[in-house]
Formats: sequence, C-alpha cells, structure tokens
Amino acid sequence: MDVVLTYACFLLAGLTAGGTWSMWKADNKLFAGVLLAVTLLAAIAGVLRIV
Repeated sequence: MDVVLTYACFLLAGLTAGGTWSMWKADNKLFAGVLLAVTLLAAIAGVLRIV
C-alpha cells in the first residue's frame, strides 16, 4: 500500500504540473498558483514517503 500511495503522489504531482503550465499559458495566474501549490505538496509528500 505504501508503494501505491507514493506512486499516486508522484502521479498527482505530474498531472498538476501539466495543469499549472496550461493555466500559465492561458494567462490564468490565480489558478496556476493554486495548481503549483498542489504540485509542490504532492511532490514533497511523495519524496517524504520514500524517506
């Protein structure tokens, strides 16, 4: 179960990173900032699950 949660965290981080880029290009800075925060939280959670 730990492995699945770690993969899910990195999957979420990857998807939201793509969404952040799309929102930035669409000139929606507020939602890009929200997605960036979610991306960072998911990536940090994935790294901490490994450690």
